[in-house]
Amino acid sequence: MTRNLKITARKADRKSCRVFGNVKYLNSQVDARILNLSVTGAALEMKGPFHAASGSKVRIEAENLGLLEGVIRWKHNGRVGIQFDVNSNARAQVSSYFRFFHKEVRPVLATRPLTISGANGDRTPHLAASTLKS
Repeated sequence: MTRNLKITARKADRKSCRVFGNVKYLNSQVDARILNLSVTGAALEMKGPFHAASGSKVRIEAENLGLLEGVIRWKHNGRVGIQFDVNSNARAQVSSYFRFFHKEVRPVLATRPLTISGANGDRTPHLAASTLKS
């Protein structure tokens, strides 16, 4: 037996990012962090209660992205998925963000402990270089 879950695949790859802004719905506004972003949509983590249902039109304002309009596609545990309006300039704004502002952030996995140079330990401590190669 096959079930049709009506799940559509993403049309564009999403990249992780750390962009802060706010989401406006009707007369309410909630601070949010954009977790991942593509030219067709974004996933956001809301910093407070957000009372909008799936299918609602929202506006996202962020310093590096500008104003983006879209529709809520899903909500779960304080996170929201937004699909940008296809007739808006969202594609150009997101492309511009990735071209000029986006920086890949890699977590630090390991570092060497603080060491003291010299035989008697008469030098000031310094941090050793990372053990990972860039």
